[in-house]
Amino acid sequence: MINFSQKTLEELGYYVYVLVDPRDNKIFYVGKGKGNRVFDHVKCAVDSDHESEKLEIIRSIIYDNHTVKHYILRHKLTEREAFIVESVFLDFLTYSGFDFVAKISNIVKGHHQWNEGIKTVQELEILYECKPLLAEDIKHKIMLININKTYGLNNDLHPDIYEATRKSWKVSEHNAKDVDFVFSEYKGIVRAIFKPVKWLRDGERWLFEGYEVTDPEIVDLYLHKSMPPRLKGSANPPRYFYPQK
Repeated sequence: MINFSQKTLEELGYYVYVLVDPRDNKIFYVGKGKGNRVFDHVKCAVDSDHESEKLEIIRSIIYDNHTVKHYILRHKLTEREAFIVESVFLDFLTYSGFDFVAKISNIVKGHHQWNEGIKTVQELEILYECKPLLAEDIKHKIMLININKTYGLNNDLHPDIYEATRKSWKVSEHNAKDVDFVFSEYKGIVRAIFKPVKWLRDGERWLFEGYEVTDPEIVDLYLHKSMPPRLKGSANPPRYFYPQK
């Protein structure tokens, strides 16, 4: 990836970013900017003969047939906010009093952790450039599970997106067993697609056993599409979508 789409550019504002060496997953540069600034360093390393430690690292990565990793730490910032975030992060990384063995005790993740939190540049494109799933594009019987409250908890009940999606829901046995796929919806976007193989009763609720769908035809049709908002007053996470007749 060498630049953002226009839609993403309109959403970014100022941002703070890091460049990571994929050979050891270590940060080698922290910067701030807007637009496609995050990609400029690789372009400069390739297209110019300028010399700096940063550019030499990038050239070495490319020479070894790897690709620089780009991460956006925070976006939707003002220029002053970006300057402060960059300064704090640089202080944190270079402060001699830290041994960098993290023992973070925060129970709640940082403010705006999802929408404006740390993301790869590819994840930002997914967040802002995702297309809506139109009614005419639905070719299968779908159960859509909203996992806003469970995904990312990383506890014993919800260690990953599959476990956060598959259990346990107040649905009718008929409706559950009639669907072709179960979609994981997080923040209005389809994050994963599962094929239920077996539905099991869990008290008054139902859960399924199945597998993640990787068929390119299904993935291209549905994954990373934005879903219509739920009706006001609707609280039950599962929703159903069917092909048009």
